[in-house]
Amino acid sequence: MIVLDTHIWIWWVHGDPKLTHKYHNYIDKHEVQGLGISAISCWEIAKLVEYGRLTLPCPVDEWLDEALVYPGIKLLELTPQICVESTQLPGDFHRDPSDQIIVATARVYNCPIVTIDRKIQAYPYIQTRP
Repeated sequence: MIVLDTHIWIWWVHGDPKLTHKYHNYIDKHEVQGLGISAISCWEIAKLVEYGRLTLPCPVDEWLDEALVYPGIKLLELTPQICVESTQLPGDFHRDPSDQIIVATARVYNCPIVTIDRKIQAYPYIQTRP
């Protein structure tokens, strides 16, 4: 399984050209193994809509219902283990709680994260792809 960062999931669902062929092909290749979505990504998307930073083609609850049944998608719940891991990440990781939970989720599931977030990509305690 791979874990999709929030922006990657949005771009993938919308067919956004910001998702390069390299990323798209990597996601397609791993669809059968599973595309993990951290539960915090659902909250993050709802907050982006609330703040007017993201416009969706339908109400956010409908969008989430539809996006969570895309082929290969697996919603990864926020467990106590992930909560604790997000507060004990090794090294110096930045203070964004959503990113901390997404990174912790990938660490608990021992999966790489698909992201273009440079802070996550630079973090040596997680694998990023592609």
